[in-house]
Amino acid sequence: MLMGVRVARLLRAPTRQAFNILTSLILFLILTCSVMSSSGAPDTVVDALMQFKNSLSNSESLSNWNPETTPCDGNRANWIGVLCFHGNVRGLQLENMGLKGVADIASLALIPNFRTLSFMNNTLIGPIPDLKRLSRLRSVYLSYNHFSGAIPDDCFSGMRFLKKVLLSNNEFEGNIPSSLVGLPKLVVLRLDGNKFYGRIPSFGRQSLKRINVSNNELEGSIPDSLSKMDLSAFSGNKKLCGPPLESCSPFTINIFSNSTINNSEKGSWEIKIVLIGLLVALIVAILAAAFIVARSRRRASQLDRSSTLNDHHTNTLTTSYALMHNHQAEPSLQEATPNPKKSSGEGKLSFLRDDRPKFDLHDLLRASAEILGSGTFGSSYKANILCDALVVKRYKQLNGLGREEFHEHMRRLGRLEHPNLLPLVAYYYRREEKLLVYDYMDNGSLAFHLHGMYNIRDIYYLLLKCWTTGNRNVDQPALDWPTRLRIIKGIAKGLTYLYNVLPSLVVPHGHLKSSNIVLNDSFEPLLTDYGLLPAINLDHARHLMMAYKSPEHAKLGRITKKTDVWSLGILILEILTGKFPENYLTQRYDPNADLASWVNEMIKEKKTGQVFDAEMGGIRNSKGEMLKLLKVGVSCCEEDVERRLDLGEAVEKIEKLNHDERESNNNTIIDGEFFQGIVNGEDQEGYISRVM
Repeated sequence: MLMGVRVARLLRAPTRQAFNILTSLILFLILTCSVMSSSGAPDTVVDALMQFKNSLSNSESLSNWNPETTPCDGNRANWIGVLCFHGNVRGLQLENMGLKGVADIASLALIPNFRTLSFMNNTLIGPIPDLKRLSRLRSVYLSYNHFSGAIPDDCFSGMRFLKKVLLSNNEFEGNIPSSLVGLPKLVVLRLDGNKFYGRIPSFGRQSLKRINVSNNELEGSIPDSLSKMDLSAFSGNKKLCGPPLESCSPFTINIFSNSTINNSEKGSWEIKIVLIGLLVALIVAILAAAFIVARSRRRASQLDRSSTLNDHHTNTLTTSYALMHNHQAEPSLQEATPNPKKSSGEGKLSFLRDDRPKFDLHDLLRASAEILGSGTFGSSYKANILCDALVVKRYKQLNGLGREEFHEHMRRLGRLEHPNLLPLVAYYYRREEKLLVYDYMDNGSLAFHLHGMYNIRDIYYLLLKCWTTGNRNVDQPALDWPTRLRIIKGIAKGLTYLYNVLPSLVVPHGHLKSSNIVLNDSFEPLLTDYGLLPAINLDHARHLMMAYKSPEHAKLGRITKKTDVWSLGILILEILTGKFPENYLTQRYDPNADLASWVNEMIKEKKTGQVFDAEMGGIRNSKGEMLKLLKVGVSCCEEDVERRLDLGEAVEKIEKLNHDERESNNNTIIDGEFFQGIVNGEDQEGYISRVM
């Protein structure tokens, strides 16, 4: 009995004071665990990021990743390339940083709420990282690297939040992984510029808005779910067919379908297909030959009727436009003008500037026009509209973007404004071709003022196809040293502006050369054809753009942030030497046809005095400054990208130069004519070594 009473006392309900103490203790333990967890997270995150950094063979650009500091301070990042949100690491944006090696992202899986991973435009190698470890990723950007090999079929399994996958311009091969099809929220997929083969899987998801698989080795019919995508998304795959490309023939379908025909039957079918193909090709060749002969005769008669106009180098844009579309010489306005009702966004000019008078496509086609020339991209005209002179450039290769993307990119370029950029006034979109409208400069192109038309063989101009205003008078004085230096400084300023306002483009200009620079009445340079690389089909870009004639593309198969600097260097040497760069003519970089190689060879042979343009006036008291600029040009053309100047360094050196050394701090220069002051021998080379 006493025992029961004792037990009852032990089990009685706790007092209110004891309950409060117990509750406080529990809350204290919860808060302590929470604080320990939150305070421990940064250490885990820091360790994870440092482990990732250490996996790279070249991470100099991540030098401010200091374990003594936290990566994030609110929404502001203390570490370069780290994306922050409310003090937490949400992703990495390590673009254009020269990163090398194999990226080991396993440690990044320790970071909670990791959303974005971008390694674009680096030199990372090896297989694709194990992305499914980062199951909560929203965006993956790995374009412009050297990732290679086949992508595992389950690479994207379980990544139900993934919306954007950009793997362009790598060295991936094999089949497109089927796990991409299972991503429920995928919006953008870019696989272009790789070596994928096989068939395109069927993406049945309504969420997919943009896809690009161009320039691979894919084959077979395009899935119906992708038939409404833009034509350019599938170009560069010779064995692809079906909408929006050409329809698949029954033979093509049989070739790529998994039929149950035995091997002997397959061999028989293949022989029949080859014979039918040869027969069709023969018929097409005969028809094509007949068409060419007929068109040649028709054009000959047209030329006879319009010989008077040709003698005056004038024509109308309507006639030129019609000829390009194989219309008759005098078409009606409806024949020469594309159908404005063809589709939304086609058939009308889109103006990008409010300070220009507006006109429509019909006004443009009716305007009297002078054919300025035919460049690597297309034809160029001078059109007089509403008392204003404009340049209309017609392109057929600007099909690298879909319609809406093209419109957005043109609006982006139209917002650019700088004293050394020729403004884009308006544009016209049609799937088959585009028109870009610029202001017209009476002074013509820099190439015209450097080389004229009689100083170079006609064949060179046939190949170069510069847009110029005509033949330079042989008696016209050459550009003097102060003018050339001012032009180079203006080009550098314009290029710097492009780098600042178009940071997402690997090469903000992409096609920098003397024929793409026009001069105003004060001989201030204005850059043209800038920012067009994203809009150009990659196959065409590789054959036409200056960026793809660079040493790094020839050696590494890629372009970098310093590629435009190489083009700037070639341009500086062209302006100083007055020599026409063979670099403009070759389809890829050739050290035996490189202006920089010739300059280096002349310096080694102690013939520096023969490098500069002998017709360049105003060189008195400018010996040292000219050599310094020559040094900048050569340094910009360094084949090794790591040793090449970056744009900021080059511009800083250019800005320090003066057209007259008496205005600089260099008091060691002796007055006198430059070419009289340079002699072959030790004195010359010693002077060059001190200045350069």
